[in-house]
Amino acid sequence: MTILSIVGARPQFIKCAPLSKKIREWCTEILVHTGQHYDENMSDVFFSELGIPNPDYNLHIGSGNHGEQTGKMLEAIEQILLDKKPNLVLVYGDTNSTIAGSLAASKLHIPVAHVEAGLRSYDRRMPEEINRVLTDHVSDLLFCPTQTAVRNLEKEGITRSVYITGDVMVDAIFKALPVARKMSNVLADIQVFANEYYLATIHRPSNTDDKKNLVSILQAFSELSYPVVFPIHPRTRKFLESYGISISEYPNIIFVAPLPYVDMVRLLFDSRLVLTDSGGLQKEAYILKKPCVTLRDTTEWVETVEDGWNILAGADKIKIVNSVSILDGYVGAHRQCYGDGYASDIIVKTIVNFLSH
Repeated sequence: MTILSIVGARPQFIKCAPLSKKIREWCTEILVHTGQHYDENMSDVFFSELGIPNPDYNLHIGSGNHGEQTGKMLEAIEQILLDKKPNLVLVYGDTNSTIAGSLAASKLHIPVAHVEAGLRSYDRRMPEEINRVLTDHVSDLLFCPTQTAVRNLEKEGITRSVYITGDVMVDAIFKALPVARKMSNVLADIQVFANEYYLATIHRPSNTDDKKNLVSILQAFSELSYPVVFPIHPRTRKFLESYGISISEYPNIIFVAPLPYVDMVRLLFDSRLVLTDSGGLQKEAYILKKPCVTLRDTTEWVETVEDGWNILAGADKIKIVNSVSILDGYVGAHRQCYGDGYASDIIVKTIVNFLSH
């Protein structure tokens, strides 16, 4: 049995690491890297650090407008599928790599399995939301991290071949945390102390492509009572430069280059609080019991908000500052609702059973 797995962005590499290892115990895996994230610190370092096998194909697609990028991926993936004829295509999450892989496979009548199915922010302005919905509706196996995701699919009439597996991100972070605590020197490198800083990331177009929003967020960071460690996404750096925004204007913010996963896990574990527009980091913060202020108006990880660990503040400076004040030091009820670290086992067993029949 041959499974063709498609990845292209940092969160997908993290999810792929534990799952790829399990797949190769049972099946032949062909790994395709679209090159959606092509910066070394956002791509290559993750393969070596997480022990992911080198991709069998690297498409080197790079950045571009959504249509251009997705179209190039579709064309290249389709040719690989025609050549290799896998039994199943596995896609992750909600990126352009996800939708390109699922569309190419479904049009060739190759079964599609979607890891992280059923997530909804109900905000169609987000390209990720479009990718999620379309991928779910062409998938043959839908692996949901939570019961909420299952209910979202039911609302859209998708009830067959839906499985609650937990989240593979839990598998990854549970494996990475002991290594991070033992091996990472990132706090010393950045010159911060445990529990004396906030951790932030910004990369969503709603924040980076709008100068007013980006400046508002940076001004909020500057007013906080602890320094903000900010690993800066290449996309965000590009917009800061194009807007003429100098990082020296914000002395409370510690700007650093994108970091390896183990260093990010260490920074997260020792932080007081997280500020982010990333879906993955919201969830990782919750898993490690770190309060989070989300720099968006909606979230697909609704459990984090329901349990009081996450506040949606958007790009509003006052809301961000007030939300940090509310959540800093928060300790409340906590459900480990994203699984117990064995999602990869459930997913692979389900795939093997599906292909065997």
